[in-house]
Amino acid sequence: MSCLLEKFVNRVDFESYEDFVGNFQINIPENFNFAYDVVDYYAEQQPEKRALVWCDDLDNDKTLTFGEMKTLSDKAANFFLSRGIKKGDYVKLLLKGHYSFWYCFLGLHKIGAIATPGTHMLTTKDLVYRIEKADIKMIVCINEGSLADFVDEAQNKTGGILKDKVLLGDNREGWFNLENEIEKASPDFTRPTGTADTTNEDIFLAYFSSGTVGYPKMVQHVNTYPLGHIPTAKYWQNCQDDGLHYTVADTGWAKVVWGKIYGQWICGSAVFAYDYDKFDAANLARKCADFGVTTFCAPPTVYRFLIKEDLSQYDFSGLQYTVTAGEPLNPEIYEKFLEFTGMRIMEGFGQTETSVQIGTFLWMDTKPGSMGKPCPLYEIELMNAEGGFCEDGEEGEIVIRTDKGRPLSLFTGYHRDEDKTGEVWHDGFYHTGDMAWRDEDGYYWFVGRADDVIKSSGYRIGPFEVESALIEHPAVLECAITGVPDPIRGQVIKATVVLTKDYAASAELILELQNHVKSVTAPYKYPRVIEFVSELPKTISGKIRRVEIRDKDEADKG
Repeated sequence: MSCLLEKFVNRVDFESYEDFVGNFQINIPENFNFAYDVVDYYAEQQPEKRALVWCDDLDNDKTLTFGEMKTLSDKAANFFLSRGIKKGDYVKLLLKGHYSFWYCFLGLHKIGAIATPGTHMLTTKDLVYRIEKADIKMIVCINEGSLADFVDEAQNKTGGILKDKVLLGDNREGWFNLENEIEKASPDFTRPTGTADTTNEDIFLAYFSSGTVGYPKMVQHVNTYPLGHIPTAKYWQNCQDDGLHYTVADTGWAKVVWGKIYGQWICGSAVFAYDYDKFDAANLARKCADFGVTTFCAPPTVYRFLIKEDLSQYDFSGLQYTVTAGEPLNPEIYEKFLEFTGMRIMEGFGQTETSVQIGTFLWMDTKPGSMGKPCPLYEIELMNAEGGFCEDGEEGEIVIRTDKGRPLSLFTGYHRDEDKTGEVWHDGFYHTGDMAWRDEDGYYWFVGRADDVIKSSGYRIGPFEVESALIEHPAVLECAITGVPDPIRGQVIKATVVLTKDYAASAELILELQNHVKSVTAPYKYPRVIEFVSELPKTISGKIRRVEIRDKDEADKG
């Protein structure tokens, strides 16, 4: 057996989406632990099989096999144990895109500690909040900018909660050097037994949500969570045994567990990691071509920049499949990428709290702008404001039924926040907070976050449809639609726009953009306010922070 799919599913191949939904099942082993049951299994059966292909902007590259990944993760496990890290302890990993993330991550899995990845762009205030929220015992971080200084300051402000600091890439007083510690750690490691061993219901992974609205919540997952990413990797991303999958995300984003480890390795695909300092679409395209990426996943923002490049100069003959998630995909981007490459972009939807909930799966026709249809792991409904279920064509909130039990890859709750958990998970449903509608063919269409929907003159307007209209204009590189208070209409639509390099801000361009929106969508949806900016506020995952735009407008008004 070259890949592990047959070990964990009742069937691998399906004839149609209906066959997939009706017959797909995951077999859950007792005491499943991804590090042992996937990584170490490959290391025993096929030690030379590729696991990770890594490169950076300095033309360094490194390929790690499953045999090497087992050895390094065993060493990491021994190092963590030597510092008193044990089952149930929280350890924060701030390693950007470096390959050390993978073996540290797996080492924590092996000892039952709780991996808590984060972005390298956290400040002292961010770190204090996270250390106190999770009782972080150790931070392992890259030597990037002022990050180590911020960690030192946060340690001093948190009363001794943080015991150990580990630095990648340099020596620093009061810190362990990660590479030195891994080098000298023993490669001999045996899975713990008894109460020190892991169980299926143990928390093993925690992410602080990306915070598009409000302060980050701490999302927790149990050991069986990786199995729920089999549909993500196999039936949405189309990962192949011995292929090379690239999901554009650094290790601080939950998209990494969607696209850079769990489902991909179960499918037998290696994962690609490009560790860059600053995103550049041309460099990314070149790396994908040079290393032979076969399947590709990126947020719409990345595709938006890719289609501005001359893609004909790159050899994409190995690229077989492309998907997107994170924000809705504007149809204009879909059509241009298809024109340039001949490949459809298959959209999907999910959250840090889940695996892929809705997707354009392998057997499905695409409808540009649609998320697709529900994944069989989840029973999904659209719920209106009165708590009833929506008919086709009616907008409602995406909810997941939980009255028959918690679906395999649904989170278990927000750590130390029963109130927030209860706000989104009650009466037998998990409420995503995302609005959508369903067409007569069963395809779901994203409207926006419930908090982002604009109410103007009695109309409910989703930001995505206005953004999609604006992005069709050649002057618009990126845009965000928000509502601003208006004494007559309640709210009016505001567009915050990043222009392409050939256009400059002007009153004439504002009028042109307004008339363009009126011509391609309902006239009442045009932006009465347009602001030109150099960049949009975003989360580390690339999602637009419309809440930040609204807060700035409110502050400017005050």
